[in-house]
Amino acid sequence: MRTETQQRSECVFSNFLDLLGDKWTLLIIRDLMFFEKHEYREFLSSPESIATNILSDRLKKLVVANVIAERVHPENRSRKFYYLTTKGKELLPIMIEMAKWGAVHFPELERMQGVYEKLRANTSEKLCAQVLKKLSAWEKENL
Repeated sequence: MRTETQQRSECVFSNFLDLLGDKWTLLIIRDLMFFEKHEYREFLSSPESIATNILSDRLKKLVVANVIAERVHPENRSRKFYYLTTKGKELLPIMIEMAKWGAVHFPELERMQGVYEKLRANTSEKLCAQVLKKLSAWEKENL
C-alpha cells in the first residue's frame, strides 16, 4: 500500500484521486462528517451496501494516510471507533462544495435533504463550523 510520502505523480490532483478518488472512500468520509457513523457495522448499514472486504480495505487505507484514526471501543475490545483526524477534517470544505453542487443537480435525493437544508440555511463557513463542533463533541464524549 502506498503511503502519503510515496506519491505516484507530481500532480496534486492525481495524488488526491489516488487517496480519495473512489466512491467508497468518500462515502466513509461522508458518513463520518454528516451522518455520525463511527463504527464498522454503522458503515455497513449505509444504503450503498459496501462489501465487508472493501470497507475493511478503505478503512485501513484511510488510517495509513492519517485521514482517519481508530480507537478500541471502551465497551467491547473487538470493536473500534473511527474518527476524522485534522487532515480528514480539512476535507470538509471540499465535501460541502460537492454537496452544494449536488443540491443544484440532484435536489431530489431524499437522503441528502438534511444536508441540503443546512446548506440553504447557512454559509459554507457556518456549516463547516457546525459540523466541526459536532465532531468535536463526539470526540470529547468518546475519545
